[in-house]
Amino acid sequence: MSVTVERPRPAWRAPDRPVWEEAPTKAGLGAKGLVLLVCCVAVLGPLWVVIVTSLSPKHAIDSAGGLVLWPDGFTFVNYQELLSGGQVSRAMLVSLGITGFGTLFSMTVSVLAAYGLSRPGSFAHRGLLMTLMVTMFFTAGLIPTYLLVQTLGLTDSYLALILPSAVSVFNILVLRGFFMGISPELTDSARIDGAGDLRILWTIIMPLSRAVLAVISLFYAVAYWSAWFNAMIYIDDPEKLPLQNVLMQLVQKNTAVPTGLGQRVTSGELSALGLQMAMMVLALLPVAFASPFVQRHFKKGMLTGAVKG
Repeated sequence: MSVTVERPRPAWRAPDRPVWEEAPTKAGLGAKGLVLLVCCVAVLGPLWVVIVTSLSPKHAIDSAGGLVLWPDGFTFVNYQELLSGGQVSRAMLVSLGITGFGTLFSMTVSVLAAYGLSRPGSFAHRGLLMTLMVTMFFTAGLIPTYLLVQTLGLTDSYLALILPSAVSVFNILVLRGFFMGISPELTDSARIDGAGDLRILWTIIMPLSRAVLAVISLFYAVAYWSAWFNAMIYIDDPEKLPLQNVLMQLVQKNTAVPTGLGQRVTSGELSALGLQMAMMVLALLPVAFASPFVQRHFKKGMLTGAVKG
């Protein structure tokens, strides 16, 4: 009597296809590969040009007539000059501070609001939910918002970069949908043991919601890091400008805004285009660094929170 031993499936192999799904043809696989290759080139090509140009010396940029497609020597002089102190270094600290404190404040408000709206018996539950949803489609406008910020005395302050855009109703609804998907037996058993709402939220709801919390935190952090419009309207002191506004001035006006760099660009020591590309890379680094750590939570965090509730 022979015994057939089934070999385990290698980890790199795809699972078996259902019986109703046709096997892919070679033409179909080739077309998919070609489309993916074109998409990768379209995304990574401009990023490659920006990075190579930021690391190229001035003579390589001048010989290429602008953007450098293939490196002809490397140098970190552009990054050294930008990070050696002055407006760019200060702008990076401002952006990091606004992103950190803003994300923490926005997540605190969003989590508390979503948890309250996810409890069916909470005070004015349906009225508050409808009010929040109305604000997704109707806003007061730019001028009333500016007058409100001015009346509160927040102009030319860092709070003006956080409070006007601190909360996203869409993010609150996603969190609410995720919280409603958590088994109510867990919270009911905690209440029997004497736990209050804050204790339930901190010890039960939030540990079970790490995926959606990571995704929403990334959304808020990217929004704060990339924001430039509020600073352009509310900030008058150049020393309080975040990195995106300094980058916008450098790119749009084609001038070396940071103190001391303008003279070096005029004298031919530095390339204005190289400085622009280096600042773009600096603006991309935090998002590029944080995204891989949150990527694995996207499917669970977004789809579960959006479907339920």
